[in-house]
Amino acid sequence: MKSKNYIGEIRHFLPLSLTLLLLSFLTSSCEDKVEYTREYTVMEPVYMSLEEIRKSVVIDEPQEINNTGKLYLYGQYILINEPGEGIHLIDNANPSDPKPINFITIPGNYEMAVRGDVLYADSYIDLVALDISNPLAITELNRVEGIFRNSNTLGLFDMEKGAIIDWNAVEKIEVTKGEVGGTFPSFFNKGNNGFIAIDAMSFSAREMSVSSFIAPQGQSTGIGGSMAKFTIVDKYLYSIDNNNLQVFDLSDKENPLALNRQEVGWGIETIFPTADKLFIGAQNGMYIYDNSNPASPQFLSQYQHVMSCDPVVVDGDYAFVTLRDGSACRGGFTNQLDVIDISDPASPTNVISYPMSHPHGLGVDGDLLFICEGTFGLKIFNKKDLMAITSNVVMNTNQMHAFDVIPYQNNLLMIGDDGLYQYDYSDPEEIKQMSVLPIVREEN
Repeated sequence: MKSKNYIGEIRHFLPLSLTLLLLSFLTSSCEDKVEYTREYTVMEPVYMSLEEIRKSVVIDEPQEINNTGKLYLYGQYILINEPGEGIHLIDNANPSDPKPINFITIPGNYEMAVRGDVLYADSYIDLVALDISNPLAITELNRVEGIFRNSNTLGLFDMEKGAIIDWNAVEKIEVTKGEVGGTFPSFFNKGNNGFIAIDAMSFSAREMSVSSFIAPQGQSTGIGGSMAKFTIVDKYLYSIDNNNLQVFDLSDKENPLALNRQEVGWGIETIFPTADKLFIGAQNGMYIYDNSNPASPQFLSQYQHVMSCDPVVVDGDYAFVTLRDGSACRGGFTNQLDVIDISDPASPTNVISYPMSHPHGLGVDGDLLFICEGTFGLKIFNKKDLMAITSNVVMNTNQMHAFDVIPYQNNLLMIGDDGLYQYDYSDPEEIKQMSVLPIVREEN
């Protein structure tokens, strides 16, 4: 069957002028434009410039702790990081009655370590050195600028504009002429903070709001928790980011010198030192570095595990690693404790794994193993028999949230979402809570 030539039929029955008019209509209708209007709210970023950031280290009066950050012990002092904001300095001369001294405002701060009364802290892309020899008169000594290019800024930092510190809601009305059924922004859920709008024409991301955004005494080096990304060994500071290990020489403590920087892998999360090794926890395993030349650590081996969050602590020939699930751990589904034989650090092997509820930070002291289980509280085990750790429970409490711990000289520091807890474990048969410094959570 032959197809009909409709144009030919039209021309046969209609005058030429009408035929031309109809042909014009048929051809132009395929290119019709319409005017459409779209209204939306854009959350436009408010920036703090690098110049402002570098002038914003301030010593303030003690403040409430609002969010759970990293934990550090130096002599009689406890340092608690307020993520992104700074550091709370607390006098812990009497663990039964810790007293906040001041708050050190450090924009973009997440990590810290202390050596010889000098506090080293990150501030977005900078390393800041502060003299804390007199806690009531802390001063900034120096900073290494631009050293942390892969910092804990969650994508909220621009090398030219600075750091995003707030968002302004701006109403937008756009009138556009385009083809029928033109392109409108696409949206995906951003949780409690609203939505991101992706403009398909420019591929720019915009915020759409549905709610407002909102060491030990006598030693020169302190002790960090198992979640730390900063650690000090002798006169060297080691820092990690998502991919790299950076070494600083602290021989001149007021003038930290950036040495070599090397790529470790990806999903790098924590660092734990021993006398001659560095143990680095990552989402896909534990990396062991030979640190016999502390200015230039060398890769030895990797212990691989399933995808999960991975802090690590070491005691003698064994490493203890907690694995947990969660969105920050790329969606893993494993909650367990791995005991790893590191007697041959070039070839670490798994000894045994134990199922856990939701483990976070951990610590060891003698025969005791302390594990933070998040919303499931704090658990303390006797680890003397490695093959029966979870059968030897010393304490199990779910009365608080547990994030990370530092055990030292029979005093356990434990921080969680609701406070800094301290326990006396000098008698493992009768562990006593000594104090709680509350954390007042901010409402989002």
